[in-house]
Amino acid sequence: MKTFVMVTKLAPQHIDPVDVAHIMKDRACGGTAWHAEIKRKCPQVKFLAHYALLGTYDFMDIYEAPDEEMAARVSLITRTNGAFQVESWPAIPSKRLEEIVKDL
Repeated sequence: MKTFVMVTKLAPQHIDPVDVAHIMKDRACGGTAWHAEIKRKCPQVKFLAHYALLGTYDFMDIYEAPDEEMAARVSLITRTNGAFQVESWPAIPSKRLEEIVKDL
């Protein structure tokens, strides 16, 4: 399994903070449905962590998936469930990167 990091933004930066609070409340209700849809459509995906962020993005998920196509499904499901912006990145363990550098 490969590891992926997905960051999610619920609304554009220029939106009023009160509106963001409403979006977050709505998202809390929809979060269970979002997770259930991923479990149904991507049963091989295993979520390792879910964090709320205080920065450019609102949430970060770390998960394992068999390949990039499955990670794309997770991103697309997230986007179709109301996220304004979604980015997914492959994550390589630092020890593995050290091995790759030694082989260069």
